[in-house]
Amino acid sequence: MKKKLLIAMMLYAQAAPLMAAVGVIEPPMAPVPGGSFAMGGVTPRSLPALPVHQVSVPSFQMSRYEVTVAQFRQFVEASGYQPAASCWKHAPTEWGIGMGPGNWSANAYPQGDHDPVKCVTWLDAKAYAAWLAAQTGKPYRLPSEAEWEYAARDSAADAGPACRYANTLDLTGRAAVAQLVGKPVSGPDCDDGAAFTSTVGMYRPNRLGLYDMLGNVSEFVEDCQHTDYEGAPADGSAWTTGCSRDMRMRRGGSWAEPGGVAWRGHTGPDNASSFDGFRLALGGPAGAAEPDSARRFEAALEQARRARKSTGSDPR
Repeated sequence: MKKKLLIAMMLYAQAAPLMAAVGVIEPPMAPVPGGSFAMGGVTPRSLPALPVHQVSVPSFQMSRYEVTVAQFRQFVEASGYQPAASCWKHAPTEWGIGMGPGNWSANAYPQGDHDPVKCVTWLDAKAYAAWLAAQTGKPYRLPSEAEWEYAARDSAADAGPACRYANTLDLTGRAAVAQLVGKPVSGPDCDDGAAFTSTVGMYRPNRLGLYDMLGNVSEFVEDCQHTDYEGAPADGSAWTTGCSRDMRMRRGGSWAEPGGVAWRGHTGPDNASSFDGFRLALGGPAGAAEPDSARRFEAALEQARRARKSTGSDPR
């Protein structure tokens, strides 16, 4: 794992001339004020999220959107990084999934440049964050599990049908997945208009201005696996010692899997899935001005959203 990251860092230095000419795409960031919250709860079909414990989180920034296919493509083309070449997807097996050929740019499910990147591993996400940090001089990173849940809890405070706030396993998605796995599947009885992933930011944001926290793709965080919260840090930092297995945590639901704010999943660091992606974090309060590339990203994303709405797949 360390060798792969070291090779990636050597490639990042070679990417500088291209980035000087094109400009790296920085993600629009939302400020998350510091505070305390009760982390955890009862979570069906997930790793235990108990005991519920008080955590104090310093202020930080979270990317408004999940990292997109276009953002990840810029990283791969500029650095020469080689991401995972196979990916878990739905299949008519006992568990409803199977591993097969597929990667971030060509996998089993339709996607556009402004869909969240999927079929990437936790290691790929770490490599992307390190590359972006090297290009911008800003310490981009994966959020901690505590930061993620703290930011996501503002999603739970929003009242309304699940399909207005997340691309989850809705009626359309359930029909598509049932056909792929050969048996019925359960999920919310509403329709968000998307069978698979959707353009990021299509659904309503939470009160912090964060989109897709509980759907589209499940998101990697920095923490390694712990089977419960006994001994978890209380300061909002990532829990990376005393790991129960060489696994990494992922949070939130996806287009193929319902999940709430306390829901916890795990994955191997080199395990790529059609259901997982990521977003980034930065420590400290927001900067004085949003980078030009972030504003250009927002403008291009708005065009992509309008195009998506014109197909009738807008739940709002």
